[in-house]
Amino acid sequence: MNRGALARLAAHPLFLCGFRPFYLATAGYAVLLLAVWPAMLAGGLPMPAVAGGPVVWHVHELLYGFAMASVAGFLLTAVPEFTGCAIVDRRRLLGLSLLWLAGRAAYWLSGSLGVWPAAALNLAFAVWLLILFAPPVWRDPGRPHLSLLFALAALAAAQAGVYFGTDPLAWLHVAAGVLMILVVLAMSRISMRLINGMLDAEGVVGIDYRARPPRRNLATFAIGLFTAAEYLAPGNPVTGWLALAAMAALFNLLNDWHIGRHLFNRWIFMPYAVYWLMALGYGLIGAAILAGWPLVSAGRHLLLAGAMSLAIFAVMAVAGRIHAGYWLDRRRWIPLAAGLIVAAALIRALAAIPAWAGMSPLLLGASALGWAAAYALFLFRFWTVLTGPRPDDAGGCAEPVETSATPANEFAC
Repeated sequence: MNRGALARLAAHPLFLCGFRPFYLATAGYAVLLLAVWPAMLAGGLPMPAVAGGPVVWHVHELLYGFAMASVAGFLLTAVPEFTGCAIVDRRRLLGLSLLWLAGRAAYWLSGSLGVWPAAALNLAFAVWLLILFAPPVWRDPGRPHLSLLFALAALAAAQAGVYFGTDPLAWLHVAAGVLMILVVLAMSRISMRLINGMLDAEGVVGIDYRARPPRRNLATFAIGLFTAAEYLAPGNPVTGWLALAAMAALFNLLNDWHIGRHLFNRWIFMPYAVYWLMALGYGLIGAAILAGWPLVSAGRHLLLAGAMSLAIFAVMAVAGRIHAGYWLDRRRWIPLAAGLIVAAALIRALAAIPAWAGMSPLLLGASALGWAAAYALFLFRFWTVLTGPRPDDAGGCAEPVETSATPANEFAC
């Protein structure tokens, strides 16, 4: 592809803002992954010949394909908003998008190409993001968002461990823990504006929501401690107690969210449910380790297919419209898709129970179908939003321009 073609491609509305190509990639890759994985398990498609086996491929692509695309989209939009610094232009955004795609292809083919092309491309993607984010985050007075940078660096380090370490699945479990921490960090920042904006729009007085740092710090510390202990001493009873400690810290974090009936607003309840799924996931892992139950996998699926996936969907459903110049979508497909993600995670957890082994194929199929359907709905509803021009006269990632035909507040009914 010559420079002229690349310039024309970069001029497409898809590359108007950092979240656009990556939110589209997140949803599209979710549908693809959950279409091919059950077919692979059923023998209809060949398993990828990657180091560590097909389970490593499945988890790697869930974390470093699906989730990493959403992380890139979030940070490419949030960091400029947080710091006031533009960090990526259209050509760089196109380059990052192509690098992410190349990383997916290289890892799928790593059985024949070897690990080095996949490692080089995927780690280059993470390093490029770090290079883009580090200067504005570091220069920001007080450096309030430095933890996001540390989390991204930890994700890159864990990915290097997947490629060059002796146990790739253990490093993927580390990456999952880092992503849980990143979800807490991101949700704490988003929830302040989300909840208070909704309360202001409804004229609520006397409630001033605050995401308290001590509770957030305790939760991230507990998750980090469990993640480190699990890597260093897998199966040790101490890891079970640390998982239960993470559950308790997450339930403590939920105390910030108890704002009465307003909690049941769809935009608030989705991130609230994220913390519930995360707490239940760590609780199930802890109980399984201590009691010797074969349910650690069920707990991990509550974390990844449940908490992480619902958090990604919720952020994309809000930021994907607001920063594309649209008001929030109030149609019923939003709670339907969120419900499908939660149901898929719960069903997948049930499939790990030995007593239900006879129904495992049916449960796995239902879980995959529900999870993929949620992101297929997102693709259907957001295709024009992400690939088309803004409906207003603003540019880039600006929020909607208010007119007489638009609500005075994006949270207004």
